[in-house]
Amino acid sequence: MVEFDIVIPARYASTRLPGKPLRDVAGKTLIQRVYECATNSRASQVIVATDDDAIMRVAEDFGATVVMTSKHHDSGTDRLAEVVQRLNVPDDRIIVNLQGDEPLVPAQLIHQVAEGLAGDDRASIATVCKEVRRQRDYTDPSVVKVVMSRDGYALYFSRAPIPWARQHDGLPSRWPPKPRRVYHHIGMYAYRAAYLRRFAALESCELEQVEKLEQLRALWNGEAIRVLKAYCLPGPGVDTIYDLENVIRIFERQQEAEHEQ
Repeated sequence: MVEFDIVIPARYASTRLPGKPLRDVAGKTLIQRVYECATNSRASQVIVATDDDAIMRVAEDFGATVVMTSKHHDSGTDRLAEVVQRLNVPDDRIIVNLQGDEPLVPAQLIHQVAEGLAGDDRASIATVCKEVRRQRDYTDPSVVKVVMSRDGYALYFSRAPIPWARQHDGLPSRWPPKPRRVYHHIGMYAYRAAYLRRFAALESCELEQVEKLEQLRALWNGEAIRVLKAYCLPGPGVDTIYDLENVIRIFERQQEAEHEQ
């Protein structure tokens, strides 16, 4: 059995939904819902990494271990790197990044990324993907696409529709039809602590800045990212108020079902 820890990066200053980790989700804060999701896995330790005193207090109240980090990180991975440095985590320890707005991630998916990295000495990072089936997801910039080599390593991640079908009916300015195989990157990662230390020392590259995708910093610097086809899919995350309302309804239905049993 692979041993790993989970770090949940949680910042207050979300652009689209300020104070997101402290929003109420059917009687509990969003950060508590994510924490409970993490504790349902086989993780040896679950840590909340935040830059906000209010999030720290709430997380400590429900029993979480909290590490306070800088307010100036460009990405969640940078925040995880600070945790590794502060706690002096051994280089070979596997750390899973569970986003602080993902309260419906199955434990099996967490285990898959941890085990995928543990079984691959070449990779610095392991992550997961699913097949894109709808044309609208193919052209949606919020749905991050990934293209892979035949042996399952990432070639590129983009918000643009990739791969692009060069020959298609219609004008060049129109979106092409979705190719047969397109993959949506699911933003869950496993790293070794040694890689997180390297990542923190790397400057953000232009590709990362343009696409706003931190994993492009790793590819730019020659790191191998193993991309696994997800055994199962996470429930919806929370980016907007609409997403929040949707997740609240899911938890309310779960509570009603448990009450009826």
